[in-house]
Amino acid sequence: MSEHKNKIKVLVVDDSALMRKMIPIIISADKDIEVVGTAMDGDFALNKIPQLRPDVITLDIDMPRMDGLTTLRSIVRDFGIPVILVSSLTKEGTEITLKGLEIGAFDFVPKPIEAISLHISEISHKLIEKIKAAACCKPLRFKELTPIKIKTQPAVISAGSLTAKYVVAIGISTGGPQALTEILPQFPDSCPFGILIVQHMPEGFTELFARRLDSVCNINVKEAADGDIVRPGLALIARGNKHLKVKRTHYGVVSVLSQAIEVSGHRPSATVLFDSVAEGYGHSAIGIIMTGMGDDGVEGLGRIKEKGGLTIAQDEETSVIYGMPKVAVEKGYVDMVLRLDEIIPKLMRMAELTESRDSTVKDVAELCH
Repeated sequence: MSEHKNKIKVLVVDDSALMRKMIPIIISADKDIEVVGTAMDGDFALNKIPQLRPDVITLDIDMPRMDGLTTLRSIVRDFGIPVILVSSLTKEGTEITLKGLEIGAFDFVPKPIEAISLHISEISHKLIEKIKAAACCKPLRFKELTPIKIKTQPAVISAGSLTAKYVVAIGISTGGPQALTEILPQFPDSCPFGILIVQHMPEGFTELFARRLDSVCNINVKEAADGDIVRPGLALIARGNKHLKVKRTHYGVVSVLSQAIEVSGHRPSATVLFDSVAEGYGHSAIGIIMTGMGDDGVEGLGRIKEKGGLTIAQDEETSVIYGMPKVAVEKGYVDMVLRLDEIIPKLMRMAELTESRDSTVKDVAELCH
């Protein structure tokens, strides 16, 4: 038993007998992980948790009897154990997954379309990586938001829209859906910034995620498309599997999508966005690196700093995973380290001072401490 003492204990919850067999085989191949049990539905899972005391739970969200979201709410509220959702790539599965992230799931892995076959091995690396990260994370808060506006269509960008003078570029990964759902609603509808966001998320998820954010925000939020004008009060979410850049044209600054090679293992990559914003906006750029595993965005943030822009990192206490921000801070690329709840109020205060003093955001940043 001693050799298992420090292993990460995982409970696998899935209504598919095949998945209950395959997921344990896949993740147990890692010497640091031990599957301590399986459950065929939420009822069984909740009854097993006190006995098995898992460190991490993988949870199928489409189950009979007690569904995945009901199970997730109970786990988050009653046990505080990090949960990784195993989600189908259908529209319904995507919507439920995004709701699960809002409730407090740590992260998710998309279930391959041919889940009944050996294609499940496609997710093995990501699942193991996320289990290890989840075992080290802080419990997530239980928070569900009610839409403040209902839109039948996503935000429409006209060619005559005014290009934003200042841009806020955000790079974010694990824990990002929860963090963005908390901070973006803090922007007023008079927000002076154009906002560009790289959230590591697979293709098919980003459009629905943008629509969900749009429903709870005063500003407009949409999945980025080629030619969207970067204008005040609009947040563009990078499309899954596409890099997001900006380009100056006679219409103003517009978004450009690219399927160039992955950077730091990601497409979209925060570094690609930050590099582009550094060139396109210079000292009028604000780069923010937030919760997430790895180091994507770090070097790009450094280039924003080189060009005279302001760089901000989310602090360790409010980050689900203090990976990307930590590396940026250690490299000296960060001007300000802020709690999650400080970021938007600080940006809005800087915007006020910048306009009144005709200064750059970096010039007035020190006045906001």
